[in-house]
Amino acid sequence: MIALFPGSFDPLTNGHLDLIFRASKMYDKIIVAIMTNTSKKPLFSSDEKLRLIQEDVAEIDNVEVVAVESDLTVNVMRRLNASILVRGVRDVKDFEYEREIAAMNSRLDPEIETVLLLARPEYSFLSSSMIKEVGQFNGNISQFVPANVAKSLQKKWAHE
Repeated sequence: MIALFPGSFDPLTNGHLDLIFRASKMYDKIIVAIMTNTSKKPLFSSDEKLRLIQEDVAEIDNVEVVAVESDLTVNVMRRLNASILVRGVRDVKDFEYEREIAAMNSRLDPEIETVLLLARPEYSFLSSSMIKEVGQFNGNISQFVPANVAKSLQKKWAHE
């Protein structure tokens, strides 16, 4: 069974990484899809995110990372033969948002099942937006993101 874990991953957090590890134990194959969030201006390019995430999941045999240009998640799932959509939930707001998306995806393709994984408590407050905010003002983000991501973020902000 193939599952898709989509997101903008700008940047990848330890919370994302935890969900990928956990989902990899549940399904035959996990495809991490770097998608475009039209309501956000990305800090990293798709190629940069692809490289960083591939480095962080290299040890997990059943995880593949792909970058997807603008498309509906259901179309991506069809192309990749994925039937499970994995999403993380940190709080009630995330749940309500994900429930609405799951309902829309189900209407677009009734074969798709959405599985919501609860964030572990130590990651329940993390968001990519918050990481960028803290890091941009020289806050220590090393405990919230993988080491390669922290290094790449520091380089980005050093050139601004």
